[in-house]
Amino acid sequence: MKNALHRNEMQAGIREWTGLAVLALPALLVSIDLSVMILALPHIGADLGADSAQQLWIIDIYGFMLSGFLITMGSLGDRIGRRKLLLIGGAAFVIASILAAFSQSAEMLIAARALLGIAGATISPSTLALISNMFRDHKQRSLAIGIWLTCSMGGMALGPVVGGIMLNHFWWGSVFLLGVPVMLLLLITGPILLPEYRHPESGRLDLTSVALSLGTILPVIYGLKEIVKYGLQMVPALLILAGVVLGTMFVSRQRRLTSPLLDLRLFASPGFRAALGGMFGITLTGATMLFIAQHLQFVQGMSPFQAGLYMLPGVIASMAGMLLSPLIARRIRPARLIGTGLLVSTAGCFLLTQVGVESGLTFLVLGYICFNLGAAPLPSLSSDLVIGSAPPEKAGSAAAMLQTSGEFAFALGIAVLGSIGTVVYRNQAANSIPADLPASAVQASQDSLAGATAIAEGLTQQVGKVLLTGAREAFTVGMHAVAAASGAIMLAIIVLVVTQLRHVRPIGKAPSNQADSIPEVVPGVPKNQKS
Repeated sequence: MKNALHRNEMQAGIREWTGLAVLALPALLVSIDLSVMILALPHIGADLGADSAQQLWIIDIYGFMLSGFLITMGSLGDRIGRRKLLLIGGAAFVIASILAAFSQSAEMLIAARALLGIAGATISPSTLALISNMFRDHKQRSLAIGIWLTCSMGGMALGPVVGGIMLNHFWWGSVFLLGVPVMLLLLITGPILLPEYRHPESGRLDLTSVALSLGTILPVIYGLKEIVKYGLQMVPALLILAGVVLGTMFVSRQRRLTSPLLDLRLFASPGFRAALGGMFGITLTGATMLFIAQHLQFVQGMSPFQAGLYMLPGVIASMAGMLLSPLIARRIRPARLIGTGLLVSTAGCFLLTQVGVESGLTFLVLGYICFNLGAAPLPSLSSDLVIGSAPPEKAGSAAAMLQTSGEFAFALGIAVLGSIGTVVYRNQAANSIPADLPASAVQASQDSLAGATAIAEGLTQQVGKVLLTGAREAFTVGMHAVAAASGAIMLAIIVLVVTQLRHVRPIGKAPSNQADSIPEVVPGVPKNQKS
């Protein structure tokens, strides 16, 4: 009877579910902001006169600031109040969006995008941490996180589609105004619908740790991105090395502090370690999405908007999988559900290796659907494991760590898998470049499919066709290599998840013994007072 009353008290009501909608919409728009620039950039470059270096910074600065400040903002929210930080970030996001939309120069837009990234870093960890406060019942919390993730991760894929629609009807600044009404809704309803939570005994924010965290994350992310664009060079390599050194100093300092910016004791939980490791591994495979997008555009000759539409079934499959996974995991152990899903993803990778230049789009679309659908249970359930394994006063830090590792993994995946695809492309393309081309044209054609496409436009029809045919076949073989490597990563994650999470019972089922589950921390309830 006592347990039943306790469960009823923990059940979320209409206020909490309405509050979830208020939290999910900003997450959708923050992730859309990461990818919507792909289509808007040519219009911005023409209107503001941005050179190639400025255009790169317009694209990259948002992600740099977002990833760099996630850990700081997650810890700050635990200290000053998660709702307060979320509302401050929402207000800053509105101001920065308006500044970006009406920028008069490339420099002004870069500064506005930087502010947008910092504001965005306050939103994701705060929302996940607030969800842990609002939904204390394990079943409800896992479903709420699944809904939030559906919006958060779906936004990146929807960005090009939304951007294409906006740019067909309005000027480029309109893509930045998408988030303004939603953030205003958050500012109005947040104080009413969202609870406040801060750790009453948290210490002061250690500014040295903040500086070390930024010095760790920003050089590594920047170095990886530079290696992707220009290959292995001295300066990016030194930046990555400097980031590793500062990261070592950061970890050492966290171990000594009584109130660290990043609590390394969270890694004592096997569920936390396995969930974080699994998420890191699956985010590595994000490069596959970029190769598919390039295949649709440069091999199949589609516009970015058309390519986005062909990738939409995979996006829908991913969103559906994230939404349904918490419900299925109430009957099936998470390790089995995640492992089975990753087998489906591995099958999707195999289908992608069967895509040909002239073989149509069936294998590609089906492969991308399987790839996304099978991968969906891992982020959905792992996010719940990470948040649920952390004590309530560290939920913001745990959420920030989860997302920061994702930023690292995505950049590393682009660098490593992108390099694999590039090496295969160059070796294959070298055998099919027509004779008598200038050295500069040969170099450009070997560098990338986009370069070969540009060179082919200045050649005679017959020679250009030979060059393009060889380059497209070479790129497709490179995509096959990336898909095969992604499949191998999926199989490695299956081993990790099945071995480390095999004792975790279905969501909401009581453990048969203490070793049979990862202890669940009920936000706001000390461990020794749980009934």
